[in-house]
Amino acid sequence: MTDHSLATAALLASFALLLGCAGATSSTRAPLSVDLRAVDPLFAAYDSPEGPGASVVVIHQGQVVLSRAWGLADLDARTRATPETQYRLASLTKQFTAMATLLLVEEGRLRYDDRVVDVLPGFPAYLREVRVRHLLQHTSGIWDYEAFVPDTQTVQVKDRDVLGLLSRADRTYFPPGTAVRYSNSGYAVLALLVEHVGGMPFARFLHERIFTPLGMRSTVAHEEGISTVARRAYGYVADANGFRPRDQSPTSAVLGDGGIYSSVAELVAWDAALDAHTLVPEATQRLAWTPATLPDGTSSRYGFGWFLDEDAGRVRLSHHGETCGFTNAIVKYPEQRLTVIVLTNRAGGEPWRLAQRLADLWLPPSAPVATRAWPFETLPNAR
Repeated sequence: MTDHSLATAALLASFALLLGCAGATSSTRAPLSVDLRAVDPLFAAYDSPEGPGASVVVIHQGQVVLSRAWGLADLDARTRATPETQYRLASLTKQFTAMATLLLVEEGRLRYDDRVVDVLPGFPAYLREVRVRHLLQHTSGIWDYEAFVPDTQTVQVKDRDVLGLLSRADRTYFPPGTAVRYSNSGYAVLALLVEHVGGMPFARFLHERIFTPLGMRSTVAHEEGISTVARRAYGYVADANGFRPRDQSPTSAVLGDGGIYSSVAELVAWDAALDAHTLVPEATQRLAWTPATLPDGTSSRYGFGWFLDEDAGRVRLSHHGETCGFTNAIVKYPEQRLTVIVLTNRAGGEPWRLAQRLADLWLPPSAPVATRAWPFETLPNAR
């Protein structure tokens, strides 16, 4: 293990013990030491009356200290983005899929070391050594279902179709548990596990067990023709002629890996529940925020639905979300009780860097450190 890996592992272990305004719509509450005049220039690329936008929230010590939006949620209707605008979360969904799994584990209906093939009907037999824990931590080695979806396909893939797509392979990328490779397939399978063991559709499980208890009234795992998205943002991509719609793809209907729509306003309740251990006990949340240790002693830098690393000696949780027409990020410093969420309805950009610039406004000053890649920039297949 490298010196940096050792330092990160030690820091995360310590955390485990400690865990117990042009064109912008805005609301702010900040200490005098934070200069909010720095915020709008960061989002100048999104601050256009003609282009797709961004919504942002900063939560510090349990209080919303910044809530702001720029640009348009719907270009055709010229609907402005607000903090209440609902964006497709893309891979930020994975923390909710993980939480749904943890709820079933807490109830004794599922175990981390259960073999998936023993629990989920139709799971390919060649994946018999894949455990629930491997799916959560991206250490399963399962092939990407997207690899089996042709570019010409027009019918959208659903979570239930993923098992059939995985049956087209006959091996894993590596023996389960021995390495880490980001896997959308793994989280689609987790959604199927939650549906089968929980005894109800995955979208309904999220609604009844997570969204409704937390007061997230508009947040939804969206299924076309079944549910609706209030105050919906539509996705766009830039080309030589400006922005054009790019809201859906053949894989956009898979729920477990990226199908939730929510707003920065409602994600405040989600963040509060994580800090207060409203849904699962502290020890379980601590486990979700602990990276897997690989057989060679290195850290995977991924827990259950969260990337983990350290920034200037502080534990940092994060996740990016990139899908057809949307790019998002969440950055969370649990010890400092600081969370920044940036949601955008355009392809491209690096909102995680914008989130970090915002987080730095509230973090205590630290000595300069060498710039390092974010965990998802180096993890194989993360996108």
